[in-house]
Amino acid sequence: MARAFRLVQAPPTSRDARAADPAHRIHTDPDTVGEDLLKLVLTLIELLRQLIERQALRRVDAGDLTDDQEEELGATLLALHDSLANLCAEHGYSLEDLNLDLGPLGTLLPRED
Repeated sequence: MARAFRLVQAPPTSRDARAADPAHRIHTDPDTVGEDLLKLVLTLIELLRQLIERQALRRVDAGDLTDDQEEELGATLLALHDSLANLCAEHGYSLEDLNLDLGPLGTLLPRED
């Protein structure tokens, strides 16, 4: 808990606000709001896909699934990955573009090995 509080930074004062790193600011542009929303939705889908994949691997390692269930789950996760990659490509993104930088907390999505 103490580590989490060390990561939290105090809000900038008005003097610090001008000198804040522009990479940590939110920029809104009415012309790109649709694309920004799409990127956010794709990011959430990728996060959920990775979480489901990890849970599936735990179940496989624990022996909770039959061979047929393992195959079906693997095929489904692969199809989801391919569909997401196709959606990203269709809109000019790569899967790496979906990884949000959370500042001192690191990135949202862990790197896949």
